Amino acid sequence: PQAFSGFGDPAVVLIASLYVVSEGLDASGVTTWVGQRLVQLAGSGRGRLLLFTTLLSAELTAFIGLNGTVAAQLPIVIVMSLRQAIPPSRFLMPLAFAGSAGQLLLLTGSPVNIIISQAAADAGVGAFAYAEFALVGIPLVVGTIAIVMALSARLVPDRRSEQIPPDLSDLAGNLVQTYSLDNVAHLRVGSASDLVNRPRSGWDLIAYPGVRIITVVDAVSGQATSAGRIEAGDRLTMVGDAAAARQFADDHGLTVEDVRSASDIEGALLNDASGAAEAVIPPRSVLVGSVVEPSQVIEGSLIVLGISRGGKDLGPGPTHLRPGDTLLVEGPWEALEAADRSHDLLVVDSPELIRRQNVSLGSGSKRAMAIMAAMVILLVSGIIPASVAALLAAIAMILTKVVNITQAYRGINWTTVFLLGSMFPMAIAVTESGAGDLVAGGIVELVGDAGPIALLTALFLITVVFSQLISNTATALVMIPIAVSAANQVDISARPVLMSLCVGAAVAFLTPVATPPNLMVIGPAGYRFGDYWRLGLPLVLLFGVVAIFLVPAIWQF
Repeated sequence: PQAFSGFGDPAVVLIASLYVVSEGLDASGVTTWVGQRLVQLAGSGRGRLLLFTTLLSAELTAFIGLNGTVAAQLPIVIVMSLRQAIPPSRFLMPLAFAGSAGQLLLLTGSPVNIIISQAAADAGVGAFAYAEFALVGIPLVVGTIAIVMALSARLVPDRRSEQIPPDLSDLAGNLVQTYSLDNVAHLRVGSASDLVNRPRSGWDLIAYPGVRIITVVDAVSGQATSAGRIEAGDRLTMVGDAAAARQFADDHGLTVEDVRSASDIEGALLNDASGAAEAVIPPRSVLVGSVVEPSQVIEGSLIVLGISRGGKDLGPGPTHLRPGDTLLVEGPWEALEAADRSHDLLVVDSPELIRRQNVSLGSGSKRAMAIMAAMVILLVSGIIPASVAALLAAIAMILTKVVNITQAYRGINWTTVFLLGSMFPMAIAVTESGAGDLVAGGIVELVGDAGPIALLTALFLITVVFSQLISNTATALVMIPIAVSAANQVDISARPVLMSLCVGAAVAFLTPVATPPNLMVIGPAGYRFGDYWRLGLPLVLLFGVVAIFLVPAIWQF
């Protein structure tokens, strides 16, 4: 029972729930919107961009965690740096390091905070409040940003990488221009139209050069389809020459409901519910040899808007697909992501990357922000346990359809969840076997009569070494029973010892394997293994001063 008890621990539930809340903020475009506002505020200039990047990284991490923050900001920061002709390597390491400091602003900043708070409660010294971490977090964030601003130009290397993600922020405009989607008309089929009862595919538009039909929306379901026959109330979307489109409408008894400009179409192509992408037909695709035309629905819910071969638009007629043909498809993001995973279409640009760079403040953004605000209020007030507050927020994200079940599962970092569930029994073993007392006794004997400051120094150094090699969460779980036992043996409060340990576990600056975000940025920035310690060492000294001297000044021994 003890071996599996970790998976039922409230801290595991809390952390898994926070991942779902973070996914809701990301899926609804809130994090993208924040990043886009950063672009506007930062303007031009390396120093200003660096300041806003690091400040935003620390603030976001406090609410949604380090992994989600760096994943959300990474493509935005890269695009901004490339537009200003500055290597992304100048910004990405400071981005990750500032986020590590931001973990200590609030309880929700890191799984370690949650574990430390629970350990303090178990040790009988009282759990740490939601915003109590800010007493050390604010000095750490200010100090980290000051060090980055002062030293990063000399200590962060100027590297070039071949793994930089593409700039897709103007993808909609490029697609509109490439596939001539700049003149779009919505035509409604009336009951007297001669198109009623004709097939919804196989359009003969020879008499109307320069136009093509790209969607047929069923009047009853409101969904695009190419199956069945046209009914009164169906809506046709036609692109191309405006005069030819009006002539087509006049000849067939259609009502021109709307004529949309290129900017309207750019907004419609990429929104919170659906997107567009180019997909290439691979050699062994089941689509090879099939007949496809614009307006046809393939792969369940993807609408073909255009077909090109060798860079040339093949026009409105049916096409026998060949390997190498390119389809412009539009559909729900889930369908685009499914196509990206299939073997029958090679999606040119990652749908997830397209969505991150282009979609902000979607239809669920207000609900997501309201849920987040409610969760923070519950966490600050302490009316209900933190795990219950986070779980309610995660459930609310699903019930209000900010995210679906699939997105919720995908948003959870299961490696972290299983690591936590597995390491809690390790902490129990260290405590109940006497190993924690044994190691703690050795540390106490080593520091002798030097006092509690020497004890904090020893624990901090051990924690920092472990944090560079294994997960900071695993480090905290192993060190907690040792730290509590050491505090008991020297007869001091475990509260400052545990907070000092929390600061030490956040020191992930010397190696790229110290945290997942350190690894996230190594490829796009082109860093090497030995690049991290140069800027990391001054930050270790800063965190050491806070952990060893500031912590006991706030929480008395």
